[in-house]
Parts: sequence; structure tokens; C-alpha cells
Amino acid sequence: MPLYLGLDSSTQSLSAIVLEVNGDRRRVAFESSIAFDETFPQYGTRHGVLPSEDPTTATSPPLLWVEALELMMRRLQESRLDLRQVAAISGSAQQHGSVYLNDRATSALGNFDPSRPLAEQVKPLLSRDVSPIWMDSSTSVECAEIENAVGGDRPLAERTGSRAFERFTAAQIRKFSKREPDTYAATDRIHLVSSFLASLLIGRHAPLDPGDGSGMNLMDLATCQWWQRVVDSTAPHLAAKLPPIARASTSIGTLSSYWQSRFGLPAANVMTWSGDNPCSLVGVGLVREGTLAISLGTSDTVFGLMREPRVDRSGTGHVFGAPTGDYMGLTCFKNGSLARERIRDEFGLAWPTFGEALRRTPPGNGGRIMLPWFEPEITPTVLTPGVRRYGLDPGDADGNVRAVIEGQQVAMALHSRWMNVKVDSIHATGGAAANRDILQVMADVFGAVVYQLQVGNSAALGAALQAFYGATTADGGRISWEDAVKGFVEPLADSKLSPDPARRAIYDDLIELYAACEAHALGKGEDPSPRLAEFVAAQE
Repeated sequence: MPLYLGLDSSTQSLSAIVLEVNGDRRRVAFESSIAFDETFPQYGTRHGVLPSEDPTTATSPPLLWVEALELMMRRLQESRLDLRQVAAISGSAQQHGSVYLNDRATSALGNFDPSRPLAEQVKPLLSRDVSPIWMDSSTSVECAEIENAVGGDRPLAERTGSRAFERFTAAQIRKFSKREPDTYAATDRIHLVSSFLASLLIGRHAPLDPGDGSGMNLMDLATCQWWQRVVDSTAPHLAAKLPPIARASTSIGTLSSYWQSRFGLPAANVMTWSGDNPCSLVGVGLVREGTLAISLGTSDTVFGLMREPRVDRSGTGHVFGAPTGDYMGLTCFKNGSLARERIRDEFGLAWPTFGEALRRTPPGNGGRIMLPWFEPEITPTVLTPGVRRYGLDPGDADGNVRAVIEGQQVAMALHSRWMNVKVDSIHATGGAAANRDILQVMADVFGAVVYQLQVGNSAALGAALQAFYGATTADGGRISWEDAVKGFVEPLADSKLSPDPARRAIYDDLIELYAACEAHALGKGEDPSPRLAEFVAAQE
């Protein structure tokens, strides 16, 4: 039976999923994950990131990713899979991270010696031995310079899908070109993590797909090609150093002889790789407009498919390309599980008693509101951390429990309005999605049915589904994305939670009150006390 391999190189690990598909028979035939810190201690990373005296700087060693890729192929070789049946491979990688290669790479990529480890052959090809990654926030100056060069943050967002963000690749490239001009000049090709690893598989420079390309602040969303004005404004001669952009889920080559000889793999088709967010879109089954996914993890993220690229005018949301050929909207909140855990620990609660406290308090919390900015926040932009409370006693355990949950859910509803998508259902993932009391608040706030989705490694699953879709549609074959994901992304049975109309009405008012509190906390609005009093009176 045909096999389809999906790989995901995240910040902390490399994961692989192999799907077996034969008509309606569909199953996960193989799944494995490699934790970087534990498996490769010689690189000295912490959670996949190199230690730095500068807290705004975050880099990782690209050779670590190379070693992990080779080890994963070794695991595949040692598995019970019939590797001759591997029909296609695709991949996902952390967005925004960049890898810098010198001019020796072009000829060397297709001539690796299968008798030698790959990392030692890739090392001489790096013009820079570290890769800035998505956690880096050291490029505020460069962001301002890029925005000024193209006429401001609004034109940049309208063309590329996002205003200039410190972690995005354009600002990182600009910083490198300014601070290390000689090393930048010696750089022949700048890849994202996704196209770098894909290049190793096919033995030549791989293109990017629009999903990952749109995470650079360099790609024109409308044309899915580099926007020449911002490219020229970012760094000298940058256009010649960037990979081309190819359609999602299309073949970019076959597995090179290195992998065939060293691990017994076939000359399988390799499809365009993408970023972890676009791949997760598919991996959680969001292949139609109207369904959102909300991931309740270290950070909280709300994302969904959009048929047209609608840009967030507030500047906090992002638009990326989607593997389906459409677009995805995404808004990220840094204070996710960290904020929930801070309240839990502050009041000495266990998760079961946390849930009991949530159940004891009424929807709307009697007007007790928390803006849970325990750490600097991405959405909205909050540089000075610190929780803000309105009508909420810091010592009120039950009130603070409901306030942190409602504050997070209301913020996600408020800051996802820009997507202009009529939401009828939500797929909830991440660790806190196991708490059905939290999910009921989510259903009531959004006015949508919520399902628990038990998908591990959603980015790797999305990559494997891209491999399946790409192989199926090659040479004129036809399959819809709905049929492609069927059997792999269905919600858990009996997990459905429906919104309560009465609670929904309360939250409609609470969203507007929360917006007023947020504006006041950011110094952009009046004291919300009168509105707070009106809300409390209406609930009595």
C-alpha cells in the first residue's frame, strides 16, 4: 500500500508521521519524535535554542536539524515499514527561521557521499553557523527601517500579510547584512528552515511554498511572488539570494541518491515543504471557511482558513498562504498556559479544583475582568508586562480563575474579528483543551460548537497529508481537500459542546466591555468604570 511521509522540524524536536492510504483504508503506520536537547546534548541547546546573554536574541544551530533528519531516516529504515512503498514526502518547519549557505552549496547538495554522515558534509556549506529563529525579538530598529522604506506598516501588511515583526525573516536578514556585511556578501542562498531541509532531501536548492514565504514580510500575497520593493529595501542584492516560490503540495524533485543509498529509501516524490502553522491548518482539518482552530498551549493561537486574504488593520494578526491554495488567518497570544498556570499556582489549586472554581462562578464574572499580561504580550502589543484588573480583587480565587479564562477567550474572539469569517465550529487542541469547562466558555464566547480534537503532531500530520494530496493530484489526478483529510482529522466522538444562547448574550456585552478595558490599559481609551457599572447592573 502507498505510504506518505510527513516531517516536522519544530523548535524543540523533529517529528515524523507515515500515513498508509489505500482507498477508504487509512491509518497512521508510523510515528516518531526526536527531542533535540536530549538526543544531541553536544549542541548545548535549551529547548532547542542556544543560550544567549542577550534575552532578545534567539538562535539555533542548523547542523542540529541536519543530524535529526538523518537520525529520523535511520529510524524509518529500522522500522517494519516496507520503504519501497513510500510514494511521496513533504515537511513542515518552524516559521521565520533562516539558514545561510555559501556558493559551494549549489554543487555540493547533489553530491553528498552516502558513506559519510550528512552534518559533516553540510558544515562547510554554511556561511553562518547559527540560524535566527521565531523567538528572536532583537530587530525592532530593522522593522522600523523596512516599514519606512515601503511607506509604513499599513502598506507592508496589505502586501505581505503582516506588519513588520521582529521574528519575521526580513528584519533578521537586514540585521545580519548590517552587522556582518562581509559574511552576508559571502552568502549565496538564504533558505527558511523548511526549504533548507527540503534541499537536503532533493539534492538541490528547493523552493519555498506561499505558506512559509508569507512568514517573511517579503512575499506579495496577491501574486505569491517576492515583492521587489520590500526585497530591495531589506538588504543588498537580496533577490539573488532568495529561493523561488512554488505552489503548495507540488513535486519539487525526488529523493536524492544519498538517501536512497544510505537508508534504502526509494526515489519518492518530494513535495514543497511549508511552515508549521500552514501545515497545522490542514493537520487539524481546517480545509473550509467557517471552522476555526484554537490551540491552548504555551501560547494560545486562533487560526482558520480564508478564501480571500483579509488583512488585520490593527496590525496584530497575520495572513499566510495555505496548503489548499487559499489563505489562513492567525492571531497569537503569548500569555496562554503560562497565565493559566500562574493563577492556578498563586491560589494553590490543582487542575480539578481550578475547574470547580470556574464552575462556581457565573458567566460574565459579575463584571470582574482580567487582562492576563503576565509576560510581554503579542496581541495586543504590550511591552511592559503585568496583569491588569478591573473590578477584580487580586485575592479572590474563584473570581481570578474565571477572569483569566474569560479574559483569554474574549481576547481571542475580539482579536479574530478581522478575519471576517462566520464561525460555526471550533476544533480545540493543546493541553488545556482537555478541560471541558474551559471549552464551554469558548463555545459560549464564540457562539459556535466546539469539538475536542485529539491530534498529536498536527504539523507533521499536515505535512503527510500534503504529500498524499500532492501525489494524488500529480499528472491530472483529482481529489478534494475534504476527501484528502478524511479519516485523519475527525473530532473525538461525543466531544461536542454547544453554546448556550443566554450565556452568549452576556458574552456579547462582555467582549465590548473587555475592549474598553483593554483600550484604557493601553492608554488609548477612557476609564471604563461607567461601562463596567452598567454591565454589573444588567447582570443583577
